[in-house]
Order: sequence, then C-alpha cells, then structure tokens
Amino acid sequence: MTLELALVAWAASAVLMALLWLWQRRSGKAAFVDAVWSFATALIGVAFALALGAGPRRWIVAGLSGLWGLRLGMHLWQRIAGEHQEDVRYRKMREQWGSRFQAYMFGFYQLQALWAVLFALPMAWAAWNHSPLGWLDALGLSVWVIGVAGEAMADQQLRRFRARSDSAGRVCDLGLWRYSRHPNYFFEWIHWFAYVCLAAGGDGRWLALLGPTMMLWFLVKVTGIPLLEQRLLESRGEAYRRYQRVTSPFIPWLPRRNAS
Repeated sequence: MTLELALVAWAASAVLMALLWLWQRRSGKAAFVDAVWSFATALIGVAFALALGAGPRRWIVAGLSGLWGLRLGMHLWQRIAGEHQEDVRYRKMREQWGSRFQAYMFGFYQLQALWAVLFALPMAWAAWNHSPLGWLDALGLSVWVIGVAGEAMADQQLRRFRARSDSAGRVCDLGLWRYSRHPNYFFEWIHWFAYVCLAAGGDGRWLALLGPTMMLWFLVKVTGIPLLEQRLLESRGEAYRRYQRVTSPFIPWLPRRNAS
C-alpha cells in the first residue's frame, strides 16, 4: 500500500472534519461526528479496496466496507437527529473545557479524521490479498453477516424499547439485551474479524488484526462502555445496578440468577 494514498485519504478526511467542525459551531450539534466518522471510514475503505485490490476480492471488500458504513452511519445520524438533548459525552466536554471547548473540539474532530484512516487500513489489507478465493473468504463473509446483522438487530430492539410508553426509567433487557449489556458493541467488534479472514494469505494478514484490537480498546476502555454505563447509572439508578449484577457486560451469556 502506498504512503501517498494514505496521506491523501487523511488530508481529505481532515478537510471533511474541519468543515463539520465549522457546521457544529453554528448548530451546536457536536455528536454528528460519530455518524460522519462511520461514513468517512467506509468511504476510505472503499477507496483503498478499489485502488489496491485485485480480482473479485477488491469488489467484495469494497462492498462490505460501504454497506457497513452506510448502515452504521445512517443509524447514528437518525438517532442523533431524534435526540432532544446532546449526547452526554459532548455535554461533559462542554462542561470540562468551558471557553476552550471549540478549540479542543477542533483537535478532537481532527483526531477522528486520523482514526477514520487507521480503521480503514484493515479493509485495505483485506483487499490487498491477491491469493485465490477460498474457504477463509467464505468465513469472512459469514462473520461480516453475523456482525452487521447482530448489531442491526440489537439497535432495532433498543429503538423499539425506547419508543414504548412505559420505557422511562426502565432498562432494556429484551432480546439480545437479555444476554449482554452492550450487544450492539459486541457485534460491531465481531464485524472487524471479517477483514482478518479476508486478509488471511496476504502480506497484511497480521496487520488486519489492528481493526478488532483498536475497536475492542475503544469500546471497553475509552468512549464506549465506561461513559455509557456512567450515564445509565445516573439516569436509571438501582434498576441499572440490578441489570449489571445479572447481565454480562460485553460477550453475550446467560443471565446470572440470584445475584447479590
């Protein structure tokens, strides 16, 4: 993979995030960066696949990358647009950074531009695999379907729960949410192993592990589970503490009984 292509993608992503930063200054809606990051990562992944790949695998990876980003980006965009209050992460940033919020937010948006390129690299390495198609490619397609379908199902179940008239103050423990407190995060993580399978046999097969490794770190240690659970404890209180005691935090598993 050429360094020039990665730098061009980074520059284009940086310009996009700078324009988005200008828009959020006027609109006050900083959370839309989450949706735009999904679109940008997918678009860069498609560009990498088409530029660096060969044969049918380049089209497979481009299609998987584009469909993943389109689904996730549209879901996040619709959710953010429908929320009456700003996401708790950005509200806390405003409180902590005060008058420096916009300056720091510009840097935060530019960091998202860099992450978009880094997360697109596993897609590039998958497309860069010039070995003949085989059973690992079929496994990769299966993993992609399981990951994206599982995440979409979890998102839909949570959306339906929130739309119920009796959901206020309650915790969603239905469907996949009965077995994991964050099934959408779990299946998003699973999705990244698809590119590991598609990269197997190529020069970047080990580098493709960067995708699930980075995603797991973000979800479990940085912006995913820790901040979300803090917000849910503040808004749901004892109901969420009971849910924590009986439900697996990440990997779906049978609920615990008689948890003290």
